Amino acid sequence: MNLLPRPVSFTPGDGEVDFDGAFRVERVDGPAEGYRLSVSPDGVRVRASDDAGEFHARQTLRQLSGPAAFRAVPPGVVRLPVCEVVDHPRFAWRGVMIDVARHFLPKHDLLRYVDLLAAHKLNVLHLHLTDDQGWRFESRRFPRLHEVGGWRPDSRFGDRRSGGTAGRPHGGYYTQDDLRELVAYAAARHVTVVPEVDVPGHSQAAIAAYPELGAAGGGVWTDWGVNPNVLRADESTVDFYRHVFDELLDVFPSEVVGLGGDEAEGGDGRFVRRIAQHLAARGRRPFGWDEVLDVGPLPTSTVVASWRGEERGLRALDRGHDVVMCPEEHVYLDYRQSDHPDEPIPVGTRTTLEDVHRYEPAGADRVLGAQANLWTEHLDSPRRLDYAAFPRLSAFAEVVWSPAGPRDFAEFRTRLAAHHLPRLDALGVEYRPLDGPRPWQTLPGVPGFPR
Repeated sequence: MNLLPRPVSFTPGDGEVDFDGAFRVERVDGPAEGYRLSVSPDGVRVRASDDAGEFHARQTLRQLSGPAAFRAVPPGVVRLPVCEVVDHPRFAWRGVMIDVARHFLPKHDLLRYVDLLAAHKLNVLHLHLTDDQGWRFESRRFPRLHEVGGWRPDSRFGDRRSGGTAGRPHGGYYTQDDLRELVAYAAARHVTVVPEVDVPGHSQAAIAAYPELGAAGGGVWTDWGVNPNVLRADESTVDFYRHVFDELLDVFPSEVVGLGGDEAEGGDGRFVRRIAQHLAARGRRPFGWDEVLDVGPLPTSTVVASWRGEERGLRALDRGHDVVMCPEEHVYLDYRQSDHPDEPIPVGTRTTLEDVHRYEPAGADRVLGAQANLWTEHLDSPRRLDYAAFPRLSAFAEVVWSPAGPRDFAEFRTRLAAHHLPRLDALGVEYRPLDGPRPWQTLPGVPGFPR
């Protein structure tokens, strides 16, 4: 069996059959996003619970067709093994957060990541659009947000304690039309784009554009870490952000909308509550990092992302909130992948491929699901993002899709090396090889801060 993520069941048959891309489809009752795929001498048949299930069956057929099927110009007729696959996801939320605020990811690479998520049967792209270091969402009502907040004069290079800088400006933003295009492209691949505008902390880019918003002034931040300058909690600032979020809602149809709420030193919880209430009044579900549990009563529809371990996520469940598990010690994919001295900018705790594959979300029978997070302070290009994400993201996909139960890492690693890495090669993904970085993937002399 060469499929990844591992399906609910795979029953091999005898022989192979020619496949030209055509198959029969019918709708049947079953789990959401589920399907049954039958390959026989009579042809290929898919029985799917819904459109998403049919799409996932297509991804399985693509895998069965061999690595060449992942190229921009796939082969014509291929040979498929006779088999039957029964499959459906374990979790409804199978997400990836990409931080495009610290380092801007060009639109074509963002679209490429939608394809990579879809190929792994992941279904949520959480976009961290704003932070101290950049504002990436075009605001037509407040254009200085992207015109000023979208650019910084320099960037810290390597760990902030070293004092090193890149010595070049950085920036960019997505127009609303860009983001509508992204949303439509993702929807066609059954991926939901969840936007996030972070308040009241991580807001220096907005404050640089409109100084009256902040407790103190200053430009777009060129450093990493936690900035003590937060948004003012007066009503005029809250009104400003109500308008910003209304623009966001006009672009993103996602039911869930992120408001951040994290690492706000001295931040006012009333700000978070009022924005959460505004989103709920607009028929959306607020989505906040686990610090939002400390700001007082929130709409019960609020979704909590548990990143500082999982205990706070369990507490949120007890309070009646839906939860997405994303604990930093397990699924922060910007963290270093080994203790090898050639790992580029080694930060955070060591998080190996095996560590990700053996992750088991706490409260698995109660949570919405889980997501892997890619913070980009030290991922300043699509090549660096690929290196951090893959193949660990392939392991994470198996965690959130495949059935619960013991996982055999040795079997997974064999399947990955023999079958899935060639697919990533065909897609042009510059992943980290299993035995360590290639020479051009290292960054000699650039300091990190491993924990």
